Amino acid sequence: MLEPHRNYYLHNFQRALAWVGGRYGGLLDAAEQGFLAGFAQLPMASQALLVRLLLRRGPWFLEHKLAYAEIPDVRSAAQPLLALGWLDAGRPLRLEDLFVLHTKAELLALFATAGLHGGLRKAHMLQALGGTHAGERTYAEWHPGAAHAAWCVTVGDVCERLRMMFFGNLRQGWSEFVLADLGVFRYEPVPFPAEARAFASRADVDDFLAIARCRQALDDGGEPAQLLQAAATCASANPWLELRRAKLLLRIGQACERAQQWALAEQAYAQSRYPGARHRRMRVCERSGRPADAWALAQAAQAAPESEEERQRLARMLPRLARQLGLASGVRPARRSSPPLARADLQLERPTAPVAVESLVRAHWHRAAAPVFYVENTLFNTLFGLLCWPAIFAPLPGAFFHPFQSGPADLRSPDFVPRRAHAFAACLALLDTGEHHAAIRQRFAEKHGVQSPFVFWGAVTHELLDLALACIPAAHLRRIFERLLRDLPGNRTGLPDLVRFWPAEQRYELVEVKGPGDQLQDNQIRWLEFFHAEGIPASVCHVQWQAGDAARPEFLHAAQGAA
Repeated sequence: MLEPHRNYYLHNFQRALAWVGGRYGGLLDAAEQGFLAGFAQLPMASQALLVRLLLRRGPWFLEHKLAYAEIPDVRSAAQPLLALGWLDAGRPLRLEDLFVLHTKAELLALFATAGLHGGLRKAHMLQALGGTHAGERTYAEWHPGAAHAAWCVTVGDVCERLRMMFFGNLRQGWSEFVLADLGVFRYEPVPFPAEARAFASRADVDDFLAIARCRQALDDGGEPAQLLQAAATCASANPWLELRRAKLLLRIGQACERAQQWALAEQAYAQSRYPGARHRRMRVCERSGRPADAWALAQAAQAAPESEEERQRLARMLPRLARQLGLASGVRPARRSSPPLARADLQLERPTAPVAVESLVRAHWHRAAAPVFYVENTLFNTLFGLLCWPAIFAPLPGAFFHPFQSGPADLRSPDFVPRRAHAFAACLALLDTGEHHAAIRQRFAEKHGVQSPFVFWGAVTHELLDLALACIPAAHLRRIFERLLRDLPGNRTGLPDLVRFWPAEQRYELVEVKGPGDQLQDNQIRWLEFFHAEGIPASVCHVQWQAGDAARPEFLHAAQGAA
């Protein structure tokens, strides 16, 4: 048993390797399988040293600068790694690598005969030496007579591939897992049957890495035209991988827009089926002086909008395009106004200290017989997350890569709900029978503290849960949850700030609070329009300061709400 206070990082790394080997053993090549087998046979000190180096920026390290309390003799620990070739003390390195390894003072001593001035920065020193010290040399050749060695970690590529297969992305580094105290959080124990593996073949892993590296190149400022060509080579028969490629194409299109490369942007958007790409393509056509093409795309989108957000955007775009095409008489501009909802106007005393205006309204209305809670996006997301727990944590390909995920990796993908349609339908059916009360309460108790992308354990108390289940009709919950499912990424936010309860009457009201000068946002308008259409009690409360109190901006807005 490893000592958690000294070697917990090694223990977690071993767990990650065991997970990848057990789940994807058949997809690993000889080098990867050899690494897993060889690592398991290393002495503990050698394992610890390698993991320590993988956690640091490399691949080059100076032997005499490595010191770890749990590795008493670093040189001895390195010998098995050197014998395997996982560390290489004889590999040539560039002058740039040497500069990373040494301090400025050490470099001045090392190149004492080069006439470097002590006032130069390292970058200027490198530039001055570059002309006479080009090419690669071993560390012994760069530093004759050195009593220590420079080691290069040579298994970086293998470990990168294993890391990606474990995390399901290249964004997370080993340090996020191996340095974590896995006892701090509780995770849902999702089953991992073979058919739910994210990668069904080695080609899937190759395609995933190609997409990830293309995205990294985009983030690093790569040339959009080249990235567009690279993205074309990443096409996959795997549906969830193809969706990742579609998102990459959307991002490439946005980069082309920023560079005003309109033709390339349209090409990227035309190849992407990711939500939002179609609307971006319309914008590109319009901005590049082709309103007729934009109009044709907008008309097709209007016939079958992909989301309420797109419908809202089209309502603003179509009148503008019609004017450009001389068709304005048949298209009236969309009016940006609040939906016809109940309105409350409050005049409150301006606070003397920074406080959210929503909290002021809550305190003003709150009574024992009519409690008010500041919930914003937390209440309905939590009720939804508890009721639909089995669907959210369904083991599907591309959803769960390892046992320490707080939610499915494909949560924001447009096919998240369609892939789980039957499971969500079964959960919502409990609302029709009244069984949702017991199901939600049971999961609130049994799952309490388990990580979930929807459940806000700290915000929803037993009191709030009981009041919500007693006062909010099941039919209202169903309609709200159905709207959530129509566009989870877009509809998880924008919900009203406050909920008011009248327990004796078993009724409630949702209230969106707006301070002086504050206006409704698009996602809030969409929710309020929905509530009005469905007969769900909701209103907007407009707050003004009492006469003589000048509004101060820091009092007008809440702290960042739950997303």
